[in-house]
Amino acid sequence: MNKTYEPKSFEDKIYAQWERKKYFSAKPNKKKKPFTIVIPPPNITGQLHIGHALNDTIQDSIIRYKRMRGFEALWLPGTDHASIATEVKITEAMAKEGVTKQQLGRDGFLKRAYEWKEKYGGRIVEQFKKMGFSCDWDRLAFTMDERCNRAVREVFVNLYNKGLIYRGSRIINWCPCCKTAISDAEVEYEPSQSHLWHIRYKIDGEDGYVTVATTRPETMLGDTAVAVNPADKRYSRVIGKMLVLPLTGRKIPVIADEYVESGFGTGAVKITPAHDPNDFEVGQRHNLEVIRIMNDDGTMAENAGVYAGLERFEARKRIVADLEEQGLLAKIEAHENNVGHCYRCHTVIEPLVSKQWFVKMKPLAEPAVKVAKDKTVEFVPERFKKVYLHWMENIRDWCISRQLWWGHRIPAFYCDKCGKMTVSKEVIKKCPHCGGSVKQDEDVLDTWFSSALWPFSTLGFPDKTPELEYFYPTDVLVTAYDIIFFWVARMIFSGLEHMGEVPFNKVLIHGIVRDSQGRKMSKSLGNGVDPLEIIESYGADPLRMSLVCGISAGGDIRFSTEKLDGYRNFMNKLWNAARFTVLNLENARALPLSQIKLTLADKWILTKLDDAIKLSVKYMDKYEVGLCAASLYDFVWNDFCDWFIELSKTRLYSTDEADRNGAASVLVYVLRNILKLLHPIIPFVTEEIYGCLPNNDAESIMISEYPLKAPRYTAAKKQMESIKEIITRIRTLRADMKVPSNKRTALWLCPAEGCEKLIKSGAGYIEKLAGGNSVLFGKPEGKSATVSTAWTEVYIPMGELVNPSDELERLSKELETCLSELARAEGKLKNEGFVKKAPPKLIEEEKQKVEKYSELKKKIETAINEIKNI
Repeated sequence: MNKTYEPKSFEDKIYAQWERKKYFSAKPNKKKKPFTIVIPPPNITGQLHIGHALNDTIQDSIIRYKRMRGFEALWLPGTDHASIATEVKITEAMAKEGVTKQQLGRDGFLKRAYEWKEKYGGRIVEQFKKMGFSCDWDRLAFTMDERCNRAVREVFVNLYNKGLIYRGSRIINWCPCCKTAISDAEVEYEPSQSHLWHIRYKIDGEDGYVTVATTRPETMLGDTAVAVNPADKRYSRVIGKMLVLPLTGRKIPVIADEYVESGFGTGAVKITPAHDPNDFEVGQRHNLEVIRIMNDDGTMAENAGVYAGLERFEARKRIVADLEEQGLLAKIEAHENNVGHCYRCHTVIEPLVSKQWFVKMKPLAEPAVKVAKDKTVEFVPERFKKVYLHWMENIRDWCISRQLWWGHRIPAFYCDKCGKMTVSKEVIKKCPHCGGSVKQDEDVLDTWFSSALWPFSTLGFPDKTPELEYFYPTDVLVTAYDIIFFWVARMIFSGLEHMGEVPFNKVLIHGIVRDSQGRKMSKSLGNGVDPLEIIESYGADPLRMSLVCGISAGGDIRFSTEKLDGYRNFMNKLWNAARFTVLNLENARALPLSQIKLTLADKWILTKLDDAIKLSVKYMDKYEVGLCAASLYDFVWNDFCDWFIELSKTRLYSTDEADRNGAASVLVYVLRNILKLLHPIIPFVTEEIYGCLPNNDAESIMISEYPLKAPRYTAAKKQMESIKEIITRIRTLRADMKVPSNKRTALWLCPAEGCEKLIKSGAGYIEKLAGGNSVLFGKPEGKSATVSTAWTEVYIPMGELVNPSDELERLSKELETCLSELARAEGKLKNEGFVKKAPPKLIEEEKQKVEKYSELKKKIETAINEIKNI
């Protein structure tokens, strides 16, 4: 072994060996139980970020654990084409070259897109390998590869034939920047300080007005009614009358609809069916005309009259100014409301009526709600089930068409001759109705349509492959809480609809990675970190440990270089402990435990190991990787390194071969089990050390068996814990008295009644680890420092602990400082000006100081008197 922990010297070499040996590969195996995880496919828009690192470290830890437990463990990897996000990135890159989509044409653009996929999709795979992720790379999938494409076409056509997919003009969320429809889940709402404009609509043929309040005056040009609540007596006389739409002269009716809240604004609401989802529903109920007054790019349309061509927010300013000039603006109020933004480009979305493709959600949502309520699918933590249910129980039809080129093209074909539409799983050239030529729909499907099929499309669906039969349903989905409705919900209803089974049994939700100040990591804040840069500096294992250690399901984590430093120190600690063990095998042999005589310390560490194993299995079975990592950290650092290795040194350096072999055998046994317990979390360093140990049970730790138990000696554990407490108490006394660590003294022990055997069995440990040069039984003459425990009184002659003259000088300086602080505090409290003017909290602090330093003065004076009497 190298003298120091140097991850660069072995990480790449080890990963190459794992790949060469096909350790990650999983195949249908009737002799084993399957365990399956499908990776949340990262977008091909960039590179691995710290959120991926967290998510996939949890998954890798679980899959490695299950592999070691004897499961046929499949971790299926892949990447997502990320329709909008990728098209935006490619278009931006092209713009720098002075090239547009239109110049390239659809085929030319798609060629560019696939080149992008090869470059960035391949980069992400290599980054995953740097992290040590044990995916079955032979099964690498892509949401637009041929098998996934077949699955998409199959599902689309099946849903269409069932009447669950339809095409129609409905209100949708439109991004004027991306120039495409987006689903409700892709709209991010942000609070905005805006205004409520009160506008007067003249009653036709009368002198009166109806005043409406709106947050979007630019859409008034598309109003086709004003609505009031039928129970609102203020407006009962105007229901059914006509109003004159300001700035246009067009006449619109006053209608009654319970949708209107009488207490909001003026109680009268403008109805613009083409530009508001609620207004659209009202319009449907009252057969109102739908007038769209905005273009796809967010500018006003031709029918907007004098405002045509203006950008929508510029039009707003002009319209408000004109209303004011004509005396039709009653007032303007400050108003805070939530404004929807595109989740990709953050442009304010525009609700528009548009002809799009939709999925009818109610029939699909109902069974998906049921499986969550009856716990067929469990959410961990359970509180996230409420997020899922709220979304599913209030879901609207899903707009699945996107006005893009990159994505799964909608398999609908329109005949130039007879005008009929054909939906087909196969690409067709001729109309099946009349033989005329056909043209495929220009739109592509929402990215999440294909992602929703991921757990079964990647295993061969629609074919009934052996892999699909064996590995589906998968076992656990690991994901962040921000895509519960984007992805989790859609996978559940898709699995139920197309496979007849839920796609997974558990949904393990983790939080997001924040910086040391608790802020979300982002480019704009400049607080993001590149996992590959961290690996370059620290290695993959410290990064993995720093991400998961101590976290519990659902909680956000704070990430900092201090944490990284701490976990690199842990790797150093483990490395040094292993190197110490390996070096001592030069003079000793590691034998089976049955061939050696176990000491009290041996029995204690073996029992502590058994505790650690049971706790690890308990946590890993519940997918609590973070709690498992934290418990192992404590066991390795404290019990194994700080205590047992020190307890072993006397025997390792013994002239007796049996003693040396005994100590080495237990060290190797415990270390090997520690490496196995830690391997799922920190795979590289554990593999490297494992390869340096003798008599291993497998050629790689990856395919060794995860420990399930160790020899247990409950009584010995209890005895050794008692000895440890005695040692700790003596160490504390020495630290309090500032005794140099290399100064060793006689230790006099007076065991309590019934504890003689315990104390004698542990006397050697007490002497070695508590700074003793001898252990004597009885009470010494003269002054002694005393440690009292339930098992023994410990006496240490004062003359051996301290040099009286040096100690007297030190205590005198401490007394001088104490008296100075005491006098200062007392002086403040005697100062009438201070007592009158100072805040009560400050006065109380000074009183506490007087009390503190008075007590300290007594202790120092007592110690000085004791030293003088030595």
